[in-house]
Amino acid sequence: MDATGLSKEQAELFRLIEDTREHVFVTGRAGTGKSTLLQYLAHHTQKQIAVCAPTGVAALNVEGQTIHSLLRLPIGLIADAELDHPAATRKLLNAIDTLVIDEISMVNADVMDAIDRSLRQARGRRSEPFGGVQIVMFGDPYQLAPVPPRRGDELRYVHDHYRSFWFFDARVWAGSDPELPGAEGTSLLDLGRYGAALRIHELVDIHRQADPRFRRMLNAVRHGRVTSDLAEILNDTGARTPPEAGPGEVPIITLATRNDIVSSINRRHLDALPGRSQAALAEVNGDFGRGESGYPADPELHLKVGAQVMFLRNDISNPGQPPRWVNGTIGTVVRIAGGSVRVEIDGEDVDVEPAVWEKLRYAYDSVNKSVTREVVAEFTQFPLRLAWAITIHKSQGKTYDRAVIDLGSGAFAPGQTYVALSRLTSLDGLYLSRPLRPRDIRVDPDVERFMSAAQRG
Repeated sequence: MDATGLSKEQAELFRLIEDTREHVFVTGRAGTGKSTLLQYLAHHTQKQIAVCAPTGVAALNVEGQTIHSLLRLPIGLIADAELDHPAATRKLLNAIDTLVIDEISMVNADVMDAIDRSLRQARGRRSEPFGGVQIVMFGDPYQLAPVPPRRGDELRYVHDHYRSFWFFDARVWAGSDPELPGAEGTSLLDLGRYGAALRIHELVDIHRQADPRFRRMLNAVRHGRVTSDLAEILNDTGARTPPEAGPGEVPIITLATRNDIVSSINRRHLDALPGRSQAALAEVNGDFGRGESGYPADPELHLKVGAQVMFLRNDISNPGQPPRWVNGTIGTVVRIAGGSVRVEIDGEDVDVEPAVWEKLRYAYDSVNKSVTREVVAEFTQFPLRLAWAITIHKSQGKTYDRAVIDLGSGAFAPGQTYVALSRLTSLDGLYLSRPLRPRDIRVDPDVERFMSAAQRG
């Protein structure tokens, strides 16, 4: 790490983004520091920048705005729908130098094209991809996938207009003219002649796992190249009964595929504790969007002394000092009183106060001619969640020394097993509720096509 706290490859990539106008896709295996680089870029760039993400919670996590609200895009399949830009939105989009998109793998091709069209239209530069704005994208297609359309007509539209629903198959990368020779089915890396040229950079230095053998196993799972020998090692290692938590130890967390499994495990453990649970109600000011799914924490958090909890954000109470906890830290509630919760973490008690999540909106400051951020809603709640179990999806970005992986009837999404396994720091921490099956290791063929082309480039 250098003085910035970035690794050499992260620092070099930051300079590429900062010193050029190139469109960049930053990817890499779990634990390579994509989020670290994004946060550093957001706080240290000299450019006029806006950060966005496809969902409300993801936008909160990067202190940004949702794609749809920032660019005023309609909900659902956008296709050729008319895009309406109020004067304030046009001024804002004209002031942006760089648009950063987190969790880009969840952004579908239709929305990617709508981002392009919105920026061209608002900036009056219709012949330039993205209206001349630099696009910087972060994410790993091997971990998260876009949600396909559910209605028949929308699905037929996608099949008629796109090679796949993934962001990398958007028409902006091939140009706006579908009749251009060679555009159909061409690898994304070859498309600079027709549309926007994209630089793909895969971070390779892994900061989560130190064991090179476990790294190789995870890489094989990521690419769907699990041999029978490797599967045997994973299954033999994981075929153990999790040990009972000793004094001062927290029970091993379970990572499960479905919300109902997680809720059942957490409810069973909470009910088994003595005493009456206490509820902490969140305070919501402003519009947080479409119901509880957009909240960063439980609107009604039920706790008891003895409850196992996970922290939902980093400790920022003492700037300049090492954080007492980070997003994903596991602890045990030891006291609930006086508007605070005392949690034991590795033998040390910490007092936790309610945290405030701010929903932000970008705006244009005409006096200073700059992009600003204003708070439009606040959500206040203890940054805790019951954590005898969590979904594999919500374990994204977290790190655990030990975990039980419960795939239930099977992994139902490509990359799900890889996400679960890659949360662990070592193979020694793996416990499986059942053996892995071949159908649990799923990789989307479109992702393989795209990433193979990137590696060849």
